[in-house]
Amino acid sequence: MSIKTLRKQGGFTLLELLIVIVIIGILALLIIPNITSAPKKARDTKRKTDITTVRKGLEEYFVNNNVYPAALTDLQTGTAPIIKVLPADPKNTGVYVYTYTPASANSTYTLKACLENDQDSGANTATDSTCGSATAKKFEVVNGN
Repeated sequence: MSIKTLRKQGGFTLLELLIVIVIIGILALLIIPNITSAPKKARDTKRKTDITTVRKGLEEYFVNNNVYPAALTDLQTGTAPIIKVLPADPKNTGVYVYTYTPASANSTYTLKACLENDQDSGANTATDSTCGSATAKKFEVVNGN
């Protein structure tokens, strides 16, 4: 009687490799969109914070002068400027739009910034085709609202 030693070959079967590849593919499809949209969301958050800062400056200017400034640069003038450096768009592709409408009893202003994230549905956010596309979003503040 002879005893033969059987050796089992090590390795993975084709089915095991395919299952691992499919699982990795599914995970990549779930993770990659979140990673690529994070910088856009961060820049949009900066834009919203900048608009809020400018709004506070406008309200302080109104308290001091009983009128809103005709231009944002007026916040930088005087012996005690309210805002030393006006915030700029984080990507330098858009501008913060300030519109002032003087009236005898009810002066109004509007601050607007175009957002990169078309899916943003936060407060004071609306669709605006002037921001570059039909589905582009804007963040807008009207007289502190």
